[in-house]
Amino acid sequence: MTAAASGRLGLIKQALSLALALGIWFTPIPAGLTSEAWHLFAIFAAAIFSVIVNAFPLLTASLLAVAAAVLTGTVDPGKAFAGFANASVLLVVVAFLVANAVVKSGLGRRISLLVVSVFGRSTLGLGYSIFLTDAMIAPAFPSNTARGGVLYPIILSLAQSAGSMPDDAGKRRMGGYLMFCGLASLSVSSALWLTATSANPIGVSLAAQYGVKIDFGTWFLAASVPALATILLLPLILYRLFPPGVTDTPDAPAAARKELHTMGPLSRDEWIVAVAFAFMVTGWVMAGTLNLSLTAVAFAGLGALLATNVLTLEDINLQGGTLVTFIWLAVLFALSGQLNELGFMGYVGGRLTSLLGGIDWPIAYVVLLVLYVLMHYMFVSQAAQVLALFGVFLDVAVRTGVPVSLMAFALLFASSYFSTITPQGGSQNVIFVGAGYLTQGELYRLGLLTTVFCLLVFLVLGTPWLLFVAG
Repeated sequence: MTAAASGRLGLIKQALSLALALGIWFTPIPAGLTSEAWHLFAIFAAAIFSVIVNAFPLLTASLLAVAAAVLTGTVDPGKAFAGFANASVLLVVVAFLVANAVVKSGLGRRISLLVVSVFGRSTLGLGYSIFLTDAMIAPAFPSNTARGGVLYPIILSLAQSAGSMPDDAGKRRMGGYLMFCGLASLSVSSALWLTATSANPIGVSLAAQYGVKIDFGTWFLAASVPALATILLLPLILYRLFPPGVTDTPDAPAAARKELHTMGPLSRDEWIVAVAFAFMVTGWVMAGTLNLSLTAVAFAGLGALLATNVLTLEDINLQGGTLVTFIWLAVLFALSGQLNELGFMGYVGGRLTSLLGGIDWPIAYVVLLVLYVLMHYMFVSQAAQVLALFGVFLDVAVRTGVPVSLMAFALLFASSYFSTITPQGGSQNVIFVGAGYLTQGELYRLGLLTTVFCLLVFLVLGTPWLLFVAG
């Protein structure tokens, strides 16, 4: 597509987004809703739509949305900008900065090589090593994309060292298998840990509005059985769904040990990061017992890394992406909260409840969860779907008799594992898709099958476990 044609297409998408906002705005307000609630829905829906069709980046859409909401008098400025002081939003931002130290110090790469040196004698073993490595480092990375930046160079090196190249039809599948393992592992590990993706703290804050209190330890306990079972089974399932061709990689452990030897012993910075990481995870685990603030623990860890010069102000100055995340997350979090406060979420929940009226709550639970997962076909951001739909689905579940803790956890976990359903289902997917080892058809097929498998595991194993631990 030429630049001119691409520009015209972009203008058409932007015009459609504006038309959607105006169309909803001037549609007669449904009975039971205030004009403020309806107009905010028009703004919010258009912003999400513009991101889905790639008319605007998430940051641009967020800025336009909050400006429109305030300048039209739909939302009070104090409430529109309240997200910038929200503890969950600040936790995400600080954790992003701490994650940079894991990468900069080399600790993330060292952990990856250690796991490969143990499990890497076969392609299946390499698949397991990817999942295990990701699960180990995930608590320190609130960004799937950041973890992908650690995993991808190692996966690419493993594939190429085994002779697997994207343009080699005979050996391409080995690299394709490893790349999809990387993509899938990011989704499952994000369901295992509260701090493994930015969407999780958002969902936790929304769940708190319904009386569901979740901290680092309760999240891990609730996720442990289904998530660990998925990590145990999924590499083998993918191995069957997408046979890699090359099954043995006897040289991989030796190559990993050679890289580790080249790296030498743990450096000063790696030691400091490891201690800070251990301190933060311990603080997050004990937060409920000791009445600690998750955000304050993260600030303490970041302060220690800055005080010891593991991270510098120059490093933080380079983290423009963190500022972008902070702005759009704070804005959309506040606007989503206002939709709920103005009664729109309750209104939509009431309509959906009427459609599910008269059925037993277990059926409603399954229907809501499946629908929530399938709707991710329309989203390019996990966080965007959580902000747009989490509160609505949780409210409907409560109205139909589903135990609120059960539904909250089920939706939170689904908000991570559904990211593989499409190549664009999460920003972390892009780096693995761009490697060229997998065709679009393969990505959609494996994405759907992987998501269905995760959904079944979290339903069959996760549901009774959640009823046991969360009530």
